[in-house]
Amino acid sequence: MQESHVQVTVVCCRQHGLQIRTRSGGHDSEGLSYVSYVPFVLLDLIHLRTISVNIEDNTAWVQTGATIGELYYRIAEKSRTHAFPAGLCPSVGVGGHISGAGYGILMRKYGLSADHVVDARLVDVNGRILDKESMGEDLFWAIRGGGGASFGVILAWKIRLVPVPPTVTTFIVPKTLEQGGGVLVHKWQFIGDKLNEDLFLGLSIQALHLDGDHNGKKSILISFLGHYLGSTDKLLQLMEENFPEMGLKKEDCIEMSWIKSAVYFGVYTPESNLNLLLERKNPTPPKSRYMTKSDYVQEPMPENVLDGIWKRFHEIDEPEIIMSPYGGRMNEIEESAIAFPHRKGNMYKINYIVFWKDEGDEAERKHASWIRELYSYMTPYVSKSPRCAYLNFKDIDLGHKKNGTATYLEAKVWGNKYFKNNFDKLVNVKTRVDPDDFFTNEQGIPPLPSLAQHK
Repeated sequence: MQESHVQVTVVCCRQHGLQIRTRSGGHDSEGLSYVSYVPFVLLDLIHLRTISVNIEDNTAWVQTGATIGELYYRIAEKSRTHAFPAGLCPSVGVGGHISGAGYGILMRKYGLSADHVVDARLVDVNGRILDKESMGEDLFWAIRGGGGASFGVILAWKIRLVPVPPTVTTFIVPKTLEQGGGVLVHKWQFIGDKLNEDLFLGLSIQALHLDGDHNGKKSILISFLGHYLGSTDKLLQLMEENFPEMGLKKEDCIEMSWIKSAVYFGVYTPESNLNLLLERKNPTPPKSRYMTKSDYVQEPMPENVLDGIWKRFHEIDEPEIIMSPYGGRMNEIEESAIAFPHRKGNMYKINYIVFWKDEGDEAERKHASWIRELYSYMTPYVSKSPRCAYLNFKDIDLGHKKNGTATYLEAKVWGNKYFKNNFDKLVNVKTRVDPDDFFTNEQGIPPLPSLAQHK
């Protein structure tokens, strides 16, 4: 596939009144990158996957169809002390990941993927290939965290690499409620975003049949996921000073290179085969269906609220909550620096997930109802005015275009949740570069009607 193929596709679809859906990795949680209510052309960018790493100037050009895992692998081919702050799942495509902001275990040290974009190549509504200079600062701002699909087709990103030490320390420490895991979650809320920025300490909470008896009662398992840019000895000292209740021991810790830690957390195995990063399919056991939502927490939740979560986890088959701490560099970057606004004031981000294997509408309704009720239960304890959400965990329940269109006020319902005060600027950019809303999807940024009507 060549970049010119994308240009021709855009021009042809516009001439014939067809919409475009662009897909790089296919991880859109609502499928908006590859489904639609109207006739459309699927532009699959999987074969635009060239990666060119320049260690001398600490940059890389990566095409939109490459995956995070492929990017990590190519960087490691050149240097074991360079990295890029992006996600854990190696099969996620960089096109959507970076345009939606992109976060991972380095965000407390370095911020988001989109914070490290220094140039881009994009096909605009007229089929032209634009770079940072020719697209202008406002469009370049919009595609970093505002979702590229509303503004054009992202072809490639030029990214700035970041330094990492030769050795990092990782750990995954599981605790059940019976082992005091719930108390530790409550305590973690007060310290997770205040730890040294070299330490990322996140949580994965699941309900599992640990004894193998699938007819028996499930256990709530809290996994503490730690990644420290340094040695075990320094990590143990930090944890003893800040979170002694967790009781981290030397035998819990594994020292490795940063690239091996990407494998470790990407596939949850200490296996050091870097080729796992090149797998384009999800390395974890397949889940046929799932639904996800997101929240931002700005004040610690009381223990009784956490008890309500544990109670709900016993009501469904495969629930999971991931809590990702903020603080560090995330507190230092202004909300308006790029289109992604969720910075200082957030203690951690929540990703709610429910998986299921059964087919049919009844199973879907059951699991959708469960996660919606949990989301409703959490309302008093998360961000407000607006209740914020993360664009890369798209959530159609927040609102969507009806019959392919939405007014500014209609789109603001979900736009404010994703973008806060940056939504208006995104609308203005959209109105300038795509006044007829050719690049659209069910939660896309709308243009203002006045300019579109008088074009």
